[in-house]
Amino acid sequence: MLWSATDVAGHVSDLLCSTDFDRGVYGELFEVITAQVRSGAPHDPASIAATLTQSGRTGGHRGAQLTRALSEATIAGAVPETVGHYAVAVLSAAYRRSFHRAARSMAAAAEQLPQDLLFDHLLSIGKAQRDATERLNHASTTLSPAQRVSHSRHTEPSTEGSTTP
Repeated sequence: MLWSATDVAGHVSDLLCSTDFDRGVYGELFEVITAQVRSGAPHDPASIAATLTQSGRTGGHRGAQLTRALSEATIAGAVPETVGHYAVAVLSAAYRRSFHRAARSMAAAAEQLPQDLLFDHLLSIGKAQRDATERLNHASTTLSPAQRVSHSRHTEPSTEGSTTP
């Protein structure tokens, strides 16, 4: 996003959220960049660094982490034309992590919830995962159509034209 056009950065800002990032410091940096984009202010690395400094966010351990994250993002070699693919990669990783959380939640529920609440818990997890799938599909379709995820049932490859019975 640091190198992308404002309209593209704005679109990415609308599709991602800070919790999509595995490391909280990158989510925090994303929030700073997003605030700059939404306010119409420059969102290049120098402007983000200035914003962090002016807001007093470069001091201490967390400030060092933020400035390091900005430096890493700046020198990562990203090109503006692929910002959509990077955004979908972030969202895809978040999507996969959500399945890990869902599995842990179900395991904990199996041990701790009263029996009559288990199915409702499963349904709420399923709805959340369906929502996450739809969100990923929307972002994938919008930002990089080749990465669409299907939430339909798995089907076996077609054997049409096969000579085996």
